[in-house]
Amino acid sequence: MTFQVALSFEDGVTRFIKVAPNETVADASYKARINIPLDCRDGACGTCKAFCESGSYDGGDYIEDALTDEEAEEGYCLPCQMMPESDLVVQIAGTSEVAKTAAASYTATVTGLRRYSETVVGLDVDVDNRDDLVFLPGQYVNIAVPGSDDGTGKPATRSYSFSAGPYENSLSFLVKITDGGLMSGYLRDRAQVGDMLDFTGPFGSFFLRERKRPALLLAGGTGLAPLLSILSKIRTEDPGHPVHLVYGVSSDRDLVELDTLEEHMRSLPGFTFDYCVSDPNSTAPHKGYVTSLVEPEHLNGGDVDIYLCGPPPMVESVRTHLSDNGISPTNFYFEKFNASATPAGAPAAGPTDAERAAAEKAASETGRPVVLDNPAPGNYEIGEEHPPVAESDEQFDARMALELGVVELTIGRLTPEQLVEFRILAEASGASIEGDRFTDASAFTDTNAAFHEFLFRCCTNPVLLEAYNQLEVTQLMKQVLRDSYWVESHIVDEHLEIVDAFERGDKSAARDLVVAHSRHAKETMRRAIADGVAAGAK
Repeated sequence: MTFQVALSFEDGVTRFIKVAPNETVADASYKARINIPLDCRDGACGTCKAFCESGSYDGGDYIEDALTDEEAEEGYCLPCQMMPESDLVVQIAGTSEVAKTAAASYTATVTGLRRYSETVVGLDVDVDNRDDLVFLPGQYVNIAVPGSDDGTGKPATRSYSFSAGPYENSLSFLVKITDGGLMSGYLRDRAQVGDMLDFTGPFGSFFLRERKRPALLLAGGTGLAPLLSILSKIRTEDPGHPVHLVYGVSSDRDLVELDTLEEHMRSLPGFTFDYCVSDPNSTAPHKGYVTSLVEPEHLNGGDVDIYLCGPPPMVESVRTHLSDNGISPTNFYFEKFNASATPAGAPAAGPTDAERAAAEKAASETGRPVVLDNPAPGNYEIGEEHPPVAESDEQFDARMALELGVVELTIGRLTPEQLVEFRILAEASGASIEGDRFTDASAFTDTNAAFHEFLFRCCTNPVLLEAYNQLEVTQLMKQVLRDSYWVESHIVDEHLEIVDAFERGDKSAARDLVVAHSRHAKETMRRAIADGVAAGAK
């Protein structure tokens, strides 16, 4: 039995290899003439260090200098040692050019033209060597437009995500029709069943990851295509976590594939969907934007994987909606397309007005990023975000557990002098807060750390103190809160009330306050993480 391993390079190219039993990923890569970074082959140098997105494997033998235990737990790996135990997706630290490989080229035959309306066309094609074309659900290819010229004598290309699943024999795409668009003109005026199309790929890091929690899929316009591919793949898996899709378009004529979504809902356990149209004159049951249909149950308190494909305003609207609701999803994968690009060979100063207009047509036509030989920075963005919500919650839960233990050992045993110092520390932590706002988040982090450490210093149990010192709460707060402004308003009062409980010797009140304080601390961190996500998008 062999396993399929996807090697995802930093420039968006994905290459697939087959790895035999007891064969390392590095050996299989070199057999396929893909030169991933490599030096020692013995797990001693760390040159080949990569990140495993999904799948299981035997990490092999290596030394700590090459890969630490912490890195291994996070998913980092050494391809020179790792042996797959399932299909894998591995991020390679390097470009496809450095690895002396490139995206493959294919020739396809047009087998279907589904003209949903004057604005959207479904394109179906077959590839003779279909078994050679392997892609991850959500990825895209660059299709050469018949009869076009990119200015260098080569056909111009347009990028489209597969709407078909990776195991379907026939391939399909959704194309937005735009006046003056190259592919639009071809599909609207000249395309016929039997035509030949050339394309290269697959590309992109927007694809379905291993499913460990509920998923929320958000689509804008023909951004529905990669999500249809994702749903097709999920149908081949065992029923597991629920999946909800929200699909939004500008007008009724842009609505497509509703029958396909209905079929998925009938045959895919746990899948639901809804859709909306922004045109107020629409006959759709919901008018407005996708965020209006995102309900709390779809977000699962933040323990959710979000996959979003749409234009920049939609991506930013979703980010704002999440931030306003205090939600930081465990994983946020997005593909947003922008209607501007620098054609190959254009000067660094940017495209001319004519070039920009042509690029805008291209981007609106594809409903995807414009991908050219030398794309200018910022023209499109495919990415992912993993706010450290789970890590933050775990750290604060661990601190709370230790504090409940130290309360048992210290309440009623502090000297009058220690109680005075405890109160001074509580008051100092409040000096950097006014109401529900930080006046100096960095100063608060330092004084807060001193307050929480105090009882452990007073405790006579060195094991508890050592366990507390092993926590990374303070480091995490320094990282997350450095640009934050909002703080749960009970934080300062709870510090003082904990001191009050110690002065009274009220153990029950002290324990309740420690639990409540931990909850409010986590809320503060969650809000800061969400605000950081929104700020990073601007």
